[in-house]
Amino acid sequence: MKKVFEIYIRTTPCRLWTAITAPDRSVTRDLGARVTSDWTPGSDFELRHPGTGARLGSGVNLEVVPPRRLVQRTVALWSDDVRDAGITRVTWAIETVGDACRLTVVHDQIRDGADHDLYSGWPATLSSLKAHLETCRSWADLPVSVR
Repeated sequence: MKKVFEIYIRTTPCRLWTAITAPDRSVTRDLGARVTSDWTPGSDFELRHPGTGARLGSGVNLEVVPPRRLVQRTVALWSDDVRDAGITRVTWAIETVGDACRLTVVHDQIRDGADHDLYSGWPATLSSLKAHLETCRSWADLPVSVR
């Protein structure tokens, strides 16, 4: 199974790359997790809950081409149901479109019947990233009428 998510964000490729990869500015930060890695091909990465330190996911960076492409092999760990899905792949592709970037996230190599929670959070994660980069506020900080 393959899930494709696309969003346009008024920013530069370098700012977008930094928002995805910098631990203190990570896209997942706004949703309660923090990503760490040295962002080299073959290196490990890890998602952790900042309050408890619990591992939410981990994997390997397969391709790292700043600021354009990141391919990761990943295992979600936040529940038994998503853990049972096993290893999946996430590809982040950044393209310049005028004064904005098109961010395409492809989450694939998902086994049929995998728990919906494995990939259902992508729209909120990407919306949070867009809100943060375009307004310097997180998705959670925006008024409900804007969300």
